[in-house]
Amino acid sequence: MNWKTIFKSLKNRDMAKRLLIVLGIIIAYRFLAHVPVPLAEPTQLKEVINSVIGSSDFGGFLNLLSGGALTSFSIVLVGMSPFITASIITQLLTKAIPKLEELHKDGESGRRKINQWTRMVSVPLAIVQSVAFIYILRQTVLASNTTLLADSTITSWVVAVTAMTAGSVLLMWLGELMTEQGVGNGISLMIFAGIVSQMPATIGTIGSSILDTTNGKLNVFNWFTLPVSPTGLGIAAALIASSVIVLYILVKINEAQRIITIDYAKRVHGNSAYGGIKSILPVKLIAANVIPIIFAVAFLSLPAFIGQILKATGNAAYLDIANNLILWFQSPNPGSWTGASAQAFIYPVAYFVLVILFTYFYTGIIFNSNEIAENLQKQGGFIEGIRPGIQTEKYLNRTVNRLTLFGSLALGIIAILPFIGEYLMYNLAGVTGSKLSIGGTGLLIVVSVALESLRQINSRALMVTYDDYK
Repeated sequence: MNWKTIFKSLKNRDMAKRLLIVLGIIIAYRFLAHVPVPLAEPTQLKEVINSVIGSSDFGGFLNLLSGGALTSFSIVLVGMSPFITASIITQLLTKAIPKLEELHKDGESGRRKINQWTRMVSVPLAIVQSVAFIYILRQTVLASNTTLLADSTITSWVVAVTAMTAGSVLLMWLGELMTEQGVGNGISLMIFAGIVSQMPATIGTIGSSILDTTNGKLNVFNWFTLPVSPTGLGIAAALIASSVIVLYILVKINEAQRIITIDYAKRVHGNSAYGGIKSILPVKLIAANVIPIIFAVAFLSLPAFIGQILKATGNAAYLDIANNLILWFQSPNPGSWTGASAQAFIYPVAYFVLVILFTYFYTGIIFNSNEIAENLQKQGGFIEGIRPGIQTEKYLNRTVNRLTLFGSLALGIIAILPFIGEYLMYNLAGVTGSKLSIGGTGLLIVVSVALESLRQINSRALMVTYDDYK
């Protein structure tokens, strides 16, 4: 990363404008996250939701990914989830339906049509999720013997659902605006901003645990006593050390790539000679970046969300199914790992498998070996020792699959490391409620998005400062 070039590019008006637009959109998103749905008195509603979230890992997980929008029951609570789900659906259909695959290969015009269909599918999904969120909230609030939402009318429901759907569509539009600025994926940056906004509260919680001397103070070699908690300080030091190690590994994995040398045949046209040069084709270890993590998290949140809806109906016939879905598909508590039941392992194992599957799935979409092989053949390029055409395509497929296998396994292991950390902290130190799994998922997304955004900023910085190096 050439920081000197990046800082130099800030003098360019277009570069500065792009970065300011992205920063302004992020500020607008954080402002929208605190605009409550017009359903009840905001202060009372926030108190009730906070009490509900505090008793549920799933609620805390959703609150993290929504950037705190859940605690405020914001109009952007649904967030980018409908668009992500619609993207998964359309991309699966693109691979399954030949006509859609041909449309995808048509170039920019075909991709625009597919993106437009993705947006259209996002709207009904946003409406369904908005209704589900409001229904779950109303049933949960009424179950706690409060009359806060007891007098909700059809009109108030329509207004609330419309506001939440509009908030989701607005976020989708803002995300696309951010993507157009060329400094990163808009969806990823939105989620990144939401997670980062929760970090001050996390740091404050860690600081409070360090300064809590209820169970004793730190005695340093019997020389003097520090007004800090030994347990809290040890946990904080372990978290910082493990975070630094994971950060280092993530950076190395994200930056790792295989360099394939491309030779171009020398051609003579009249009095001019073309080709006869060498180029490179870099293939990243994890070409999909953070998208598999986001897809896996979104996919895993659906069963628990459906369980919450079934539980909120109050129907005894669905109660067992609802409780099982919530139990199986939420982040397990550290203590649940010590029992004989295998239920606690369902979420981590499913998380690991989905990360691998989505890594392969998304890599297959963004890295088209057939298209690359055809373009190389048309341009007179070839890989040394490999015949152009079908053989080149097979070689690229084999290379990418090997890289993706190692990269997806590494990404999956890093994704479930926080669960292992929670288990060790519970059994070795007796620490409960550490929520490392939530923090670990956030750390994965933050690091991956930050690296990809810096890479794109660096590329654009090289473009705008190119004339300075002539």
